Amino acid sequence: MKLRNKSALITGGASGIGKDIALTFAREGARVAIADLNKEAAEATAAQIRDSGAQAVGIAMDVTDEKAVNDGVAAVVAAFSGIDVLISNAGIQIIHPIEEFSYAEWKKMLAIHLDGAFLTTRACLPHMYGSGRGGCVIYMGSVHSKEASLLKAPYVTAKHGLIGLAKVVAKEGAAHGVRANVICPGFVRTPLVEKHDPRAGETLGISEQEVIRNVMLKETVDGEFTTVEDIAEAALFFAAFPSNALTGQSLVVSHGWFMQ
Repeated sequence: MKLRNKSALITGGASGIGKDIALTFAREGARVAIADLNKEAAEATAAQIRDSGAQAVGIAMDVTDEKAVNDGVAAVVAAFSGIDVLISNAGIQIIHPIEEFSYAEWKKMLAIHLDGAFLTTRACLPHMYGSGRGGCVIYMGSVHSKEASLLKAPYVTAKHGLIGLAKVVAKEGAAHGVRANVICPGFVRTPLVEKHDPRAGETLGISEQEVIRNVMLKETVDGEFTTVEDIAEAALFFAAFPSNALTGQSLVVSHGWFMQ
């Protein structure tokens, strides 16, 4: 098992990409904390993992609330005697042209995607630094960490920002054996994307199927969505990597939508 005796905190872990990462990590021997705004869903995912014979806890966490983050991390440390891996995955989507974005929506998007990454990182790092084992921070970026799309100004801005944050954490954490990297998925069939399809079609004046074919998957090599399993395997690769050789990097997982 690649993550035996490791403890992982996964934000937004009750569904979608976060849930599949949690299940994958548990299968590989990790103790997993599912942090989510929806406490019942977090508990349900944790129960599913426990039913498989692995260790898991579900905790309520609003990643934009400093106290909630600090209390949640403290609860994980108490349950598992430390945190070895942080997966900063919580996110939402709001789409408008820039001129129609309210300032409140802009701030909400940056708070969840970027402030949440900062707050959870800041809360976890002292435990990683003091453990003597090092640690691993993984941010859930996007192809939009590398390029822009219509209607997504705050999302693109936040996802670009995660790459900068990861590079700083990689430099500051190196002396303590802490690595930081970013996974940049293409379009993944999650509840977030399911909600996005029809709204984007309405805004662009095209059908949902045209959004999928001519917008989302147009630049892929095979017209296929990236899967949650694909992203979970990338997270496992980063989390299990044995040295500081792989840090400060971003990995695009997008069926060739974006190549670098």
